[in-house]
Amino acid sequence: MSSEFQGKVALVTGGSKGIGRACAYAFAAEGVNVAVTGRTLSELEATAARVRDLGAKALVCQSDFSDRAQVARIVPAVLAEFGRIDVLVNNAAIIHPRIDLVDLDDDVWYDVIEVNLNAAAMLTKAVIPSMVDQGGGTIINVSSIGGRSGGRGRSAYRVTKSALISLTQSLAAELHEHGINVNAICPGGTDTEGYREAFGNRGREDNPDLMLPSEIANVAVFLASEKSSAVTGTAIDAFGGNNPLFA
Repeated sequence: MSSEFQGKVALVTGGSKGIGRACAYAFAAEGVNVAVTGRTLSELEATAARVRDLGAKALVCQSDFSDRAQVARIVPAVLAEFGRIDVLVNNAAIIHPRIDLVDLDDDVWYDVIEVNLNAAAMLTKAVIPSMVDQGGGTIINVSSIGGRSGGRGRSAYRVTKSALISLTQSLAAELHEHGINVNAICPGGTDTEGYREAFGNRGREDNPDLMLPSEIANVAVFLASEKSSAVTGTAIDAFGGNNPLFA
């Protein structure tokens, strides 16, 4: 447990499973109080229980990111509970199966854009004033290896992940003077529930090169730490065994 994190607060979206849940645990292990969002209350409560077991305080903010009114309630709720937000991890995302655009349902396109991009932008907008007032903070956008290029059947998802990288750069330029660092993480294939569902496999059982969610969480903790003070406006490739260099 690091003293630099004591008393700090992280808001982690998509905290009920996968990378978001791993981030919640990793921050809690460092003494960070954690607010988690997601759609499934039982899974959020399970995450919160583990956060408390690790010695940190937890807040559950059940929300559907396709509903803008629900997104708008999150930051005020966290500030009311903890009084501050030091770290925002924009992780919540919809992963759709491989479907060519011509066959992709219109509603799926709009939902992916709303959840993966619009909600992240609006949450960030909402958290900025409090971070400015407290003299700093960290914003981490979870992009993807898919944010680095297009790919057949992955149009909606990859468009949002590419946009998050651009958003990261724009916000870093806007917020640097306020002591707020903004970075993105681009994970390669990671063994999450969303990955298994989207691609119909058994995760690392089928593909040993998939990373563990905790490996990405470790990068998030680094970006929120004082050790990353010189890093802002960048997207860190965390490809693991899926690194194209190994192909």
